[in-house]
Amino acid sequence: MHKNTGDIDRKIRGLVVAPLLLVAAWLFGFATIGGVISIVLAAVMVGTAAVGFCPLYQLLHIDTAGHATKDA
Repeated sequence: MHKNTGDIDRKIRGLVVAPLLLVAAWLFGFATIGGVISIVLAAVMVGTAAVGFCPLYQLLHIDTAGHATKDA
């Protein structure tokens, strides 16, 4: 597993998207379906930002880390 998210991508995920998803969860209500989905997505954003790897990027052959991806 190689890193496929670049520094800017990781910062946006961790410092912008995750907090916005938590605000959305608060607006939906934390116990509602929308709130739970928002919390899970926020956790995924923080996790992928911390690790530097996004499984969805791998499936779509996207690499923002600055190096070329291998074609399957």
